[in-house]
Amino acid sequence: MSQQELVLILFQVLVLVFALSVHESAHAYVAMRLGDPTAYMLGRVTLNPIKHLDPVGSVIMPLLALFFHWPVLGWAKPCPVTPRNFRNYKRDDILVSLAGPASNLAMAIIALLLLIVFKHAGGGAAIGGLMGMEQDAGFDPNSLAMLAVAMLLYYGVTINLVLFVFNLIPIPPLDGSHVLRQFLPYRVEQIYNQIGMYGLFVLMLFGRSWIGSLYTPILGFFDRLLLSL
Repeated sequence: MSQQELVLILFQVLVLVFALSVHESAHAYVAMRLGDPTAYMLGRVTLNPIKHLDPVGSVIMPLLALFFHWPVLGWAKPCPVTPRNFRNYKRDDILVSLAGPASNLAMAIIALLLLIVFKHAGGGAAIGGLMGMEQDAGFDPNSLAMLAVAMLLYYGVTINLVLFVFNLIPIPPLDGSHVLRQFLPYRVEQIYNQIGMYGLFVLMLFGRSWIGSLYTPILGFFDRLLLSL
């Protein structure tokens, strides 16, 4: 493995860890604001990754993704929620569930805006070099610092978009399943919960294609904004 590949992996892992920490902290913060202090009392309203990371979802899964050249994704420890503390159970559970993916989308937008500012502040060549490097092209070794900034910000876009799409898939235990569950009749929900026991297996089989079909057009839209603005 080349030094360049090691740097790419390191940057992706750093961005992923931060993105997961923001994701779980968003769940915890919104739950606290809606009346459930459970996660807050457990110290989950924090960006400290130690409070959030899960050995399988935050370490093993990202490493497998990098090894098999999948989109870099993962998950953290589930945010503990006590629904009976909510003022409006259905509404608040949906809001808490959506808070995580929404935080990833917000971070992707912020990273894009920073890239646009960086581009107009003299980083256009670095951004072009980065996007070329993503296609296995070379890059100018004299602009490594600029390229590193562009790389971190661009991974801030791509990884957060992957997490945004991934977590909205309506298969337990992902956030999208918590939203869908609120609209199912009781008996259908019971069947859904039983099927959901095999959710991770289903994701392993079909998750890559599902993510790709949703993620690719969204990333393309972000790329067009970056190149045109």
